[in-house]
Amino acid sequence: MADVIDTLLDLPAGSPLAALRAQRADYVRYTQGSYEVLLAPEDPGGLSLVERAAAALRVAMVHRDERLVAHYRERLAAVGGGGVLPLEETLAEEVPASRLAALLHHADRVARAPGQATADHLATLRAAGFGPRDIVALSQLIAFVSYQARVLAGMRLLAAEVPP
Repeated sequence: MADVIDTLLDLPAGSPLAALRAQRADYVRYTQGSYEVLLAPEDPGGLSLVERAAAALRVAMVHRDERLVAHYRERLAAVGGGGVLPLEETLAEEVPASRLAALLHHADRVARAPGQATADHLATLRAAGFGPRDIVALSQLIAFVSYQARVLAGMRLLAAEVPP
């Protein structure tokens, strides 16, 4: 089963890295399942699909992964959020400015220095209209995209060392 990681790595079928990932079918399935639950849940609750894609795009930008940024820019456009940067201008009609600012600040903070998030930061999210379920989903999404960036970086390093 191909997942977003395979797609972004553009792994040729039969390559050593594709074979390595195929040995971990559960890993691939659970990674893709996490992607689907966090980015395209059946019930997004109070965290819209546009907001989810915007947060994912911001985290990909923090990690400076061009392919991941392109993927989440496309995802944002696909769910109706445009995709042109800066996000604050692109999403002005879809998400109130104070809510978007709180979401993007949280994404930046948690992606860069998760240990620096405080109760006051969570209160800012609540004041912007995010409920507890939304804050948990947002934080999980941020962690997941950071994880994707790390997996991609590691696989690219392996690809540079493993002959085709």
